Amino acid sequence: MLTSLALVGLTLRAGLAIRRARLARQRPPKDARARHLRLARPAVAFVLVGLVAGVTSAVWLRGWEAFASFHGLLGGIAAVLFTLAAWQGHALEHGARDARSAHALLGALATLFAAVAAIAGFVLLP
Repeated sequence: MLTSLALVGLTLRAGLAIRRARLARQRPPKDARARHLRLARPAVAFVLVGLVAGVTSAVWLRGWEAFASFHGLLGGIAAVLFTLAAWQGHALEHGARDARSAHALLGALATLFAAVAAIAGFVLLP
């Protein structure tokens, strides 16, 4: 999951560079959009694979209930937010400029929830 969080952080950084340039009415850094997309796709995929692996591990290997821990709840919320951000990003990629604000908000919230979930997961380590 550290790889997922690192990719998420780099994706957020690339997205914020685009947003800062747009708000300053400047051109975004060269290839910023391509970098954001190149990082975002595997980041979301890794997060979703991590969710499935975490739930599988909790239920089958440890005998816990799925999403019964604070870590599991936060991870589930983060995964939903990442999925929604990806959906809005897909719409944005296909010309839906009205998806921009929702994409930014969902991406930022997803990153926040993922970071808090990672911290909450420390108590579950063996």
